[in-house]
Amino acid sequence: MRAPAWLPMPIRRTLRVLRRYFRVAVRRLERVLAPARREWRRSLQLRVVALTLIASSLLVGAFGFFVAQRSAKILLNRAQDEVQASMDSKVKYAASQLSVHRQARDPRLQATVNTTVDVLADDDPAESGGSVVSLRADQFTTEIDAATSAKMDTSELITADLIRSVSRDGKVAEQVRTAEVEGRQTKFLVYGSPVPTSFGHVELYYLVPLTTEDSAANQIRTTVLATGLALVILLGVVAGLVTRLVVLPVRDAARTAQRLSAGLLDQRMKVDGEDDLALLAASFNQMAANLQRQIVRLEEMSRLQRRFTSDVSHELRTPLTTVRMAADLIFSEREEFDPAVARSAELLQAELDRFESLLTDLLEISRFDAGFAALDAEHTDLVPIVHRVAERLTGLADRVGVSIELRVPEAPVIAEVDPRRIERVLRNLVGNAVEHGEGRPVQITLACDDAAVAVTVRDHGIGLKAGEERLVFNRFWRADPSRARQTGGTGLGLSISAEDARLHGGWLEAWGAPGEGAQFRLTLPVRSGDRLLAAPLPLIPRDRVPAIESDETAEVV
Repeated sequence: MRAPAWLPMPIRRTLRVLRRYFRVAVRRLERVLAPARREWRRSLQLRVVALTLIASSLLVGAFGFFVAQRSAKILLNRAQDEVQASMDSKVKYAASQLSVHRQARDPRLQATVNTTVDVLADDDPAESGGSVVSLRADQFTTEIDAATSAKMDTSELITADLIRSVSRDGKVAEQVRTAEVEGRQTKFLVYGSPVPTSFGHVELYYLVPLTTEDSAANQIRTTVLATGLALVILLGVVAGLVTRLVVLPVRDAARTAQRLSAGLLDQRMKVDGEDDLALLAASFNQMAANLQRQIVRLEEMSRLQRRFTSDVSHELRTPLTTVRMAADLIFSEREEFDPAVARSAELLQAELDRFESLLTDLLEISRFDAGFAALDAEHTDLVPIVHRVAERLTGLADRVGVSIELRVPEAPVIAEVDPRRIERVLRNLVGNAVEHGEGRPVQITLACDDAAVAVTVRDHGIGLKAGEERLVFNRFWRADPSRARQTGGTGLGLSISAEDARLHGGWLEAWGAPGEGAQFRLTLPVRSGDRLLAAPLPLIPRDRVPAIESDETAEVV
């Protein structure tokens, strides 16, 4: 903050210097306190012990203050009761002694006053720490002199306010005052009471030292303070020990976790006893063992994948490229060959295509196994993808006598997906449905809601037996191994499709019944990363359940 411009230059310079020194002092203080602050942030045990000490100190201090004050009050009340009882008897005695005199000018009255004071003092002089009795007559100061049982200055104890209350108002009054006696400050309980006589009233003052009560109160305060301090220290020690029992396993778990993250997979926590901390250590060790197995498995799979990829690339790609070049040359010249040789060239070309597809699928499967498959999601309209897949498989459908029916909304269906993978999934599903359709139509249905989008592919072919709806996604599995293939597939298409759906966070499910065909349903979240809860389309075909009217349009490709 800058100094105001209207201040004189010397003052502004002084303020700048002060501000600079203040900043330097603050930085130095921060450097000095940095270790303590760092230890405070890092040590749970320190924070728990410190907070316990602070809280217990406040509670014990408040309780000790209350006990000390209450004890002092009780001692004072007891002293007041005793003094009050003694004061009543002294007033009666003084009244009986002074009432024999009819007037204040009686020459024998002063002697009676002195004698009465001596008797009331009870042979307990103030020099020995006893009480003091003083008899005064402020209304008859010319006739009667004040008499005191001890030679001491009572002006600090018998104040003007007390004299006014007793002498003028005729009341019994009391107060606690402190005076110096024999070089020591002593607290006195001072009582004043009017003494009725035949000629009026005089004032009797009774001064009782509270030395015993003060000593007892100080002892109580000392005892409470020492007990409270010992209790606070004990609570701190107990809090430290209890916190240590909890913190040590947590620290051990943290160190073990750090070693595990550093690659030392054989590190484990020590398990002692059968309590909650032991259960925590055992669970941590079990988790570490599972992680170790998974990490070893992933490392082995990664090693196999890298080795497989390298072997395939070097051992298959190079000769396959050479064979492909020769096959392309032969295929382009097949018209000049004999019919049998020309047919062989066509078969060679087809098998090479199938071989390349198999190699591509194997590489894709290996990437899924190694966890290297990446999702390139973007907002995509699925309607054109469904149309494109249907159009590309129209030739195959025509050859086997199958029609493809599309039931898709007229409006765009937008979802955050990887269009290349979704098109591959749909191509596999529709291709399998055409191949197993037995000449009957294949329906492709697309629907969506606020959270999910679903595509079903329905055929009316040989169908699936009970339990086979889970086996169809296994690698190289075929419902009828003896059945001739039309598409030249690799047997990995549905496995790759299931992995693609799982990579999107979606579902790929199958339903089938012998002789009634099969239906596959692909369900994807509209927004990438969302969790699926339901699908917009049923898994069981609608022709197997009561018909449900739909607003979707159907067209035949």
